Amino acid sequence: MPQELKQHIDEMIPAVEREMKAVLRAGEGAGNALYGMMHYHMGWTDELFKPAPAPAGKRIRPLLLLLSAAAAGGAWEQALPAAAAVELLHNFTLIHDDIQDASPTRRGRATVWTLWGAPQAINVGDAMFALAHDALYRLVEREVPAGVTVQAARRFDETCVALTQGQYHDMDFENRTQVSVEEYIEMIGGKTAALLTLCGELGALVAGRDEETTGHYAAFARDLGLAFQVKDDILGIWGDEEQIGKSAATDIETRKKTLPVLYGLERSEELRELYARPENGSDFVSRVVRLLDENSARTYAQEQAARYSEGALAHLEAASPTGPAGAALHQLAGRLLQRKM
Repeated sequence: MPQELKQHIDEMIPAVEREMKAVLRAGEGAGNALYGMMHYHMGWTDELFKPAPAPAGKRIRPLLLLLSAAAAGGAWEQALPAAAAVELLHNFTLIHDDIQDASPTRRGRATVWTLWGAPQAINVGDAMFALAHDALYRLVEREVPAGVTVQAARRFDETCVALTQGQYHDMDFENRTQVSVEEYIEMIGGKTAALLTLCGELGALVAGRDEETTGHYAAFARDLGLAFQVKDDILGIWGDEEQIGKSAATDIETRKKTLPVLYGLERSEELRELYARPENGSDFVSRVVRLLDENSARTYAQEQAARYSEGALAHLEAASPTGPAGAALHQLAGRLLQRKM
């Protein structure tokens, strides 16, 4: 990992953890089960609410926000409440997603709903959603102007709606036989890219940058998110199993509607008929991949990933990030676009 990026990660991520622990009243889990369940989900405790650090995610979103704030000329410490807020919002979505997807595990541990039931897990997610807003309002304690804090809060709420809309479409697609490429791009624009967009935007906003520059930071983060998702779609079919952490056949066997698949389905009646059959196995997967290749689905997806990648880097250049944080932001973008962290 590049030295500039590593130095910022080593400094910024622990600070974000401290900010989130203050908001979530870490240390009080044993006496308050609702908070204890939140602490468990965040990777701070075990299921008995005793301190037991566990895998907690890479905190990419708060890191992106803090690097954007510093690269835009602000003090990243001033943006810590916003960084904590976006990470708590992200984790709220994970708690509810696990319920909706009936996922038994996350990061190698039992999910909240698996341990305490779906009704209580909904309560945990709802509480974290509210506390994410509470975290954001702490910006005023960092001497961020009230007008900026209100603007940040408005964009935060608009992003909440976009995230929910994206999740709605994603679930709706599971029950539909036909989904267009355009609908899919709109969906990932909400579910995947909206929160990243907010991170770039809030970082520049807290740093006091003008509307045009803030817009470039937001657009950089949006295109970064879209490129990352499309690359993930490609790896889900043609990737190396060790690299992606699952069988490359999984997305096909589960009929997951990813960009290459939707592009192929629009262009191949044979593929549509094959996908409609209740069959699986290595032969099925091989035939699907062959039809995707014959219809240039991989090439199309790679072209889209390249387009979003180029857009992200162009907007980052236009934002004119400065200093060591600017270098680290370029490095973070490069690693995400190469799907490394």
